[in-house]
Amino acid sequence: MAKNAPESPPRPRPLAAGQAAERQARDYLERRGLRLEASNYRVARGPSARGGEIDLVMRDSDGTLVFVEVRARQGLRFGGAAASVGAGKRERLVYAARHFLLRWPVPPPCRFDVVAIDGGRVEWLQGAFEA
Repeated sequence: MAKNAPESPPRPRPLAAGQAAERQARDYLERRGLRLEASNYRVARGPSARGGEIDLVMRDSDGTLVFVEVRARQGLRFGGAAASVGAGKRERLVYAARHFLLRWPVPPPCRFDVVAIDGGRVEWLQGAFEA
């Protein structure tokens, strides 16, 4: 490396970048009237099976419980952030949401949203998929 060469800025670690994206998504949704119920809700299926995690559980102004998956990418390569929510991820989200809903004798209306952050641009996909 050359002496006095400019240093490139450190790349955010995956965990720190994920937490920053979740905070950005939460702030974005709260500014649009949603209220946080829970974050990083995790459930396991067993010692060798993957469970699921819901990044944000929000409550919409009409009472709808909103399960939010936050995805962030630096750019639109490979289809961007929204395209990264595949069938397996959706299945794990639904599994975790069903577990979360066990706390209610009669579950409220629900939906699954995705907040996709591509290179800093936020896109909120309401009702991104059905359970």
